[in-house]
Amino acid sequence: MSTHRPVGSFALVLHTHLPWVAHHGVWPVGEEWLYQAWAGSYLPLTRVLTELAAEGRRDVLTLGVTPVLAAQLDDAYCLNGFRSWLGLWQLRAEELASRPERHLRDLSSVEFRAATTAVGELDTLWRNGSAPVLRSLADSGVVELMGGPATHPFLPLLEPEVTRTALHVGLDDARGRRGQRPAGVWAPECGYSPGLEQTFAAAGVTHFVVDEETLCAAGVPTAGAWLVGDSDVAVFARDLSVTDRIWSSRTGYPSGADYRDFHALDHPSGTRPFRVTGPGVGGADKQPYDPARAAAAVERDAQDFVRRVRDRLIELAARDGQRGLVVAAYDTELFGHWWHEGPAFLARVLRLLPQAGVEVTTLRGALERGAVRGRVDLPAGSWGAGKDFRVWAGEAVRPLVDEGFWVQRRLLDLLARERDRGGFGTRRADLDQLVRQALLALSSDWAFMVTRDQAAEYAWRRADEHRLAFHRLAELIEREDPAVAAETARQRAVDAPFGSLDARALVGGGLVGRRL
Repeated sequence: MSTHRPVGSFALVLHTHLPWVAHHGVWPVGEEWLYQAWAGSYLPLTRVLTELAAEGRRDVLTLGVTPVLAAQLDDAYCLNGFRSWLGLWQLRAEELASRPERHLRDLSSVEFRAATTAVGELDTLWRNGSAPVLRSLADSGVVELMGGPATHPFLPLLEPEVTRTALHVGLDDARGRRGQRPAGVWAPECGYSPGLEQTFAAAGVTHFVVDEETLCAAGVPTAGAWLVGDSDVAVFARDLSVTDRIWSSRTGYPSGADYRDFHALDHPSGTRPFRVTGPGVGGADKQPYDPARAAAAVERDAQDFVRRVRDRLIELAARDGQRGLVVAAYDTELFGHWWHEGPAFLARVLRLLPQAGVEVTTLRGALERGAVRGRVDLPAGSWGAGKDFRVWAGEAVRPLVDEGFWVQRRLLDLLARERDRGGFGTRRADLDQLVRQALLALSSDWAFMVTRDQAAEYAWRRADEHRLAFHRLAELIEREDPAVAAETARQRAVDAPFGSLDARALVGGGLVGRRL
């Protein structure tokens, strides 16, 4: 029960996304990335949400899961691969018990219990993938599930028809997996350009999220939702004064001395046995990880975060003369994968906030409670460096932008031509796969990784693989080459998300409406 007068609302938004990595290498970048995030973030987060639901809590947070990630979390190949990965985690944990270092032996039982818990959850709750888990959370009312475009493309760089196609495929995929088409979407990278709200509206989307600076550049505050242009689509924006208490790599809570250090690795075991220790402290001087010290830090920082949220809401109410809303949005993978203690922190914060007089809500719940404050004409923006498009359209990635443009033109031209010649009498696996490869080639992740120099070689290779696969298939289709069936089957063995994708719906439904 709250011991404080209600001061406003807080909405936590988690954006859960990884690109398509299945069948494209394992380590150091590839499937290992998926399995680490699954074990470190997705399992612990759903554990926390299940506990909160059992306590009767509702509208706790807004959870976005991108269609391309959901496809992997439901894929039999990935589920089997994850089960093997968890078994190796158990073995590595057992091996720690024989190491001469005392802190590694102490960590052995902690790691083994965590791995064994994960195995049990995978074999029970997750045995059929993420769809039943997410559906259960949504049905309980503890979360609002958001959707998004199929492969997380940067929408401002897409042709309008391709934007509509990516959104249509993504929202339909979510409905097929979880039984309900999402009303809210996470615009990839918070990328927005004027007019996008009309595309959202046509797809039945009611709300989305942008970065604080995008909304503030329009001259309105982040303390509420705003209808964009003349549409009925509402936009929310991150409140960075609160968000950065966690998000900032320099001053955020995860940089605290007592938390587990993600970067300090014991290579023989693959574990992370050290704590951050302090700013600038090198590997040789790192102190052993102490779960008790970390738990104390979680409690201290959770209390601090709640105070700051409350203080921010009091400030907004004094400024605006009405109760406000604070939206804090993060990549889900920050909690658990990057910041080991993140799920415990979230659990504590979500229980403390109501006690401090802060209403915890989803974005959907905020809209239902009257969060809309008026209308706004939004400028273009993103949450990347510079808050513009440079991360995804700068000189460092110019070849990706140019090649992506030609992929889109060829896709639209070919689909329109096939429609005009009566090539859509029955569903065609080759055209379905062509759309699939185009969407995979247009993922925003490849440009992000190149610009940020994070596994850039892998990103270049992945973009090239999908682009070349697309053009190989397009050429065979255009030539009406009998080899198209074999090429389609070969590609589907590797790249097959969105099994319900039907190219006929894209043309027949008006999403692709012109020849170039």
